[in-house]
Amino acid sequence: MASLPFVKVQGLGNDFVVVDLRPGRPGADLEPAPTEPAVARALCDRHFGIGADGVLAILPGQEGDARMRVINADGSEAEMCGNGIRCVAKVLWEKDPALRRPVLQIDTGAGLLACAIDAERDRVRTVAVQMGRPRLTRGEIPMTGPAGERAVRTSLRAGDRGFSLTAVSMGNPHAVIFIDDADADLRALAESYGPRIEVDPLFPRRTNVEFARVRQGQDQIDLVVWERGCGITLACGTGACATVVAACLEGRARPGREVAVNLPGGTLFITVAPEINAAETGFAGVQMRGPAETVFEAAIDPRTLPAGKGP
Repeated sequence: MASLPFVKVQGLGNDFVVVDLRPGRPGADLEPAPTEPAVARALCDRHFGIGADGVLAILPGQEGDARMRVINADGSEAEMCGNGIRCVAKVLWEKDPALRRPVLQIDTGAGLLACAIDAERDRVRTVAVQMGRPRLTRGEIPMTGPAGERAVRTSLRAGDRGFSLTAVSMGNPHAVIFIDDADADLRALAESYGPRIEVDPLFPRRTNVEFARVRQGQDQIDLVVWERGCGITLACGTGACATVVAACLEGRARPGREVAVNLPGGTLFITVAPEINAAETGFAGVQMRGPAETVFEAAIDPRTLPAGKGP
C-alpha cells in the first residue's frame, strides 16, 4: 500500500496535518490526493482519522521558497491560515536543509509572506510572519455593498440579536464583533451566532466570525473565533490579526504597538503598522508572532480511512 508521510503540527492548539507534496517527496503522487475534499475530511476526522482543523499542503513555490494550500476540516479551501503558515514554516525549516535560513518566503492565497524563524539548535520555537496589507473595503473582503466602502461598526442582525461588526480581510474574510459587557461569555456567543453570521448574505464567500473584548489599557484582547469551514478552534492567526486591525479602526487599540491577543489555546502577538489610516499604497501591513509545535510524525494510507464527516 502507498502511504502518505505527514507531520501533525499545532499552533496554540489550532492543529493541522502537514503534507509535503513537492515533486520527488514520498506521497506526492498519491491518488486520490490529500487535498481532495473527501480525503481531507477523512484525514481531519477526529474519531476515524488523524484529527485536525485542516490539511496544509506544501507545494512548489511560485515566487517564494514554497507554496501553502489550506484545506479545512470540512473539505473547503481557505485562502490563508495564520497559525497554519507558522506550522508550514516550521516543517520546511526543520525538514528541508536547503531552506534552513533566517527568513522563509511562502506563497499563499493572500500573497507572498515572509516568515522570520526563531530557532534553538534544530528546533523552531516561534515564527514572526509579515501578514501583508489588510483589505478594508467591501469589494476586497468580499462583502456586499459599495465596493470602495469600508464596513466599520456595521449593523447586522443574527437570529434574535443585533451586532455591530467591522469587516477585514487578511486574505480571507473576517467579521469582527467587539463585546463591551465584561460578563458576557465570548465562546457562548461564538457558538450561538457564529454559524449564522458565517453564512449571512453580506458575505458571498462566507466569513470567519470573531467575538472580542478589549481589556483595559488597549494592549490585550480576549478573542474567540468561529472559523469558516471549521467551527470553534483554539486559535486563529488571521482572526487575531483582523481583530487588532478592527480594534485600530474603531479606536479601541493604537497602531504601532504590539497587542497580546488571548485565544483559548494561548496568546498571539500582533502589531499593526502605524500607517493604517494612510493611503493604501503606503500601508506596511500586520505582523503576527507566535509558536508552532510538532505533535507527532507518521504515515498513513488515506484509502484505508472511512469517509470523513468533518468536525
